[in-house]
Amino acid sequence: MPLKKLLWIVIALAVGGYAFFQQQQPPKQPLAPTAVQEQVSPKSDAIIAQAFANQKSNLQVSGEGIVAKVLPDDKQGTRHQKFILKLANGQSLLVAHNVDLAPRVANLRAGDAVQFYGEYEWSHKGGVIHWTHHDPRGQHAAGWLQHQGQRYQ
Repeated sequence: MPLKKLLWIVIALAVGGYAFFQQQQPPKQPLAPTAVQEQVSPKSDAIIAQAFANQKSNLQVSGEGIVAKVLPDDKQGTRHQKFILKLANGQSLLVAHNVDLAPRVANLRAGDAVQFYGEYEWSHKGGVIHWTHHDPRGQHAAGWLQHQGQRYQ
């Protein structure tokens, strides 16, 4: 058998075997969210405190805090629901949640627990958490807020 013909047979068998193998695989599932997106790490407060101490910004963080104060909405430009969270370590964070891109957190009151995943920006008052929503352009990590078992993103 000439070498060229043998090569074509090997290629045909390889392609056929690959196609057969692909048919035997279960359908692919979408990637599960990472643990940091689904759970609040016990190290969250320390990471945020370190970012504050070092004046770091543009940092994706998760965490949980207690609403210290619900502020009036920011209605200039894109609308933001705003409130102050107090972390377990005592640090305060301003949360600026874009309600033009995500649903408003319903029935939010002082004393409520709120979990978050978003971008930390340094400020002298403790910092700001924003990007607590999806990015319609798909270029930024999707954030969220969770309150009373309901996720807002």
